[in-house]
Amino acid sequence: MLIRDVETFVVGTPPPRHGGRYFIFVKLTTDDGIDGIGEAYVATVGPHLVADMIVDVAERHLVGHRPFDMESFWRRAYGSGYALRPDPTLCGVMSALEMACWDIVGKATGRPVYDLLGGRVHEGLRSYTYLYPEDGDAYDTPHTVDPTSGEDAAPNLYTDPDLAAEAAARAVEMGFTAVKFDPAGPYTVYDGRQPSLERLDLSERYVRAVREAVGDRADLLFGTHGQFTPSGALRLARRIERYDPLWFEEPVPTDDLEGMARVAAGTTIPVATGERLTTVVEFAAVLRAGAASILQPDLGRSGGILQGKKIASLGEVHQALLAPHCYCGPVVAAANIALATCSPNFLVLESIDRWDGFHAELLETPIRWEDGVVLPSTEPGLGVLLNEEVARAHPYTGYELHLTPEEEPMGFAEGLAGRARSAGDKSWRDRSR
Repeated sequence: MLIRDVETFVVGTPPPRHGGRYFIFVKLTTDDGIDGIGEAYVATVGPHLVADMIVDVAERHLVGHRPFDMESFWRRAYGSGYALRPDPTLCGVMSALEMACWDIVGKATGRPVYDLLGGRVHEGLRSYTYLYPEDGDAYDTPHTVDPTSGEDAAPNLYTDPDLAAEAAARAVEMGFTAVKFDPAGPYTVYDGRQPSLERLDLSERYVRAVREAVGDRADLLFGTHGQFTPSGALRLARRIERYDPLWFEEPVPTDDLEGMARVAAGTTIPVATGERLTTVVEFAAVLRAGAASILQPDLGRSGGILQGKKIASLGEVHQALLAPHCYCGPVVAAANIALATCSPNFLVLESIDRWDGFHAELLETPIRWEDGVVLPSTEPGLGVLLNEEVARAHPYTGYELHLTPEEEPMGFAEGLAGRARSAGDKSWRDRSR
């Protein structure tokens, strides 16, 4: 059995666009007609360029080879051009292709992917959701500041503790036992920085309101995106510790492992990181530094399913827990589910809502979510089939990248009162989960 064909799909997401502006899928087909699906989580360059890169890497290193030989494919692609070091763009491309190979191998052997990685450990997988507005477009939320007056504009869920509390209560009523949110302010290409007094106050009020709304029925996951210096992160941690969050996510820039370790040692809140890391090499460095105790690989970026299994096993040795990240489409979700199902140190799985809406439309059979728990498929491979008709009917024609940080240094008020924005500036709303 040899890989014969490669095809890509760049899919634009309709409102509310939870999970991003677009998804990048690849389908591999073997010479005996078995196909497998994968997905890349790459936000560094435009999605159509990523699709071209997927085809290029497949034709150089995968077409004409056995889908079973994933380790040798990974080594060929990773070492191409004498790079041999973590690269988020290349690793995202490799992740999609390796994921599709696992799907083929599972179908060829008649087994779910998790059965090929040690077998089922968990019957159901606890999931969490990000707090989203009840309706509307995730990329078209009202401005925090009126662009003319510089005063606070209409309240929105990202800056209003009461609206956040209502959203958290709704999530718990749906069945979720953990919710994530990030009120600590926009992230920029210049971070880290010190949090402003306004954002420290807002973050504390936000966490308090959500905790009061959900009580002990749900864990609170405090999401930041590397905005702060170590001392700034510790100032923030001290404000929210009393509300017992389950984690403090990416408190400092992800390449500052020494600084992240200082934060981890200085707060009772467990530190989580991983969505922007690639390969077991980078996760090993996190664990050696004592920088985090919760690992969040995104299998559409971190190098694929086998790298994910190595990351999970390394975490197990260090008593670090696994919480796969997912802010993309349902195929990465299926890969995350496969890894979580066979990992003893699994903690919680990121879910995009209840895997309903457009995520469900893209699949022939949706991911099963019941009362806050994802139920792993028993079908061969990844257990999902891409609805190609739906994928082709929603091509991405935009220019924006998946996520867009602020490109100017953040002023003291960090997007709250007193920091007016131009009417066209919408980058603060992008959510990197």
